[in-house]
Amino acid sequence: MWLLNSSIGKKLIMSISGLFLVLFLLFHMAMNVTAVFSEDAYNMICSLLGSNWYAVAGTLVLAAGFIVHICYSILLTLQNRKARGSDRYAVNSRPKTVEWSSQNMFVLGLIVVGFLLLHFAQFWYKMMFAELMGHHQIELGGAMVSTQAGAQFIKYYFSNVVIVVLYLIWYVALWFHLTHGFWSAIQTIGWNNTIWLKRWQVIGNIFATVICLGFAFVTIAFYLKSLL
Repeated sequence: MWLLNSSIGKKLIMSISGLFLVLFLLFHMAMNVTAVFSEDAYNMICSLLGSNWYAVAGTLVLAAGFIVHICYSILLTLQNRKARGSDRYAVNSRPKTVEWSSQNMFVLGLIVVGFLLLHFAQFWYKMMFAELMGHHQIELGGAMVSTQAGAQFIKYYFSNVVIVVLYLIWYVALWFHLTHGFWSAIQTIGWNNTIWLKRWQVIGNIFATVICLGFAFVTIAFYLKSLL
């Protein structure tokens, strides 16, 4: 089947899964920003999600998309290295402004994945996963807190300056990964005519900037709150 075996098919699968993950990041960022303005509202959102069947189903779909994206990115990276050395993504015309990120997409992806594992360990593992294991409270900083008290987790972790700095580094790597990834995905799908080429690049930059600035805003805001 060409979709699974051909180079174009693999790029298409990676591109579609990548765009799906971008939409999730936009939703996740918007949800987190809520915590800055109302911790009660954020906790209510967490309780609506929690380990309910629709949240678990959504998590499984998200995990599948993430695994597909990672696996196909590895396959394409190995394929491209074998065919053209250091060229990570096969594109015919590439704006100069995304040259660096395009040449380092795999490394940027590894950084993003590494910090995602940290994020999962700090939040998902102690919230949804704990609930699935039958726990409704978990130890956090010497106190027992509800697994649905998401704001408490944010306040706890983002009061640590080291964790804050690490997350900010993650957002920078994510920004570079998204700026090229969005544009590359659009090109792979075929929406890259001469009129829209630059437009998609700008749209991709806007998406990446909004997402990463939103996450950074939450991180910095809660750190500053911890100093008061």
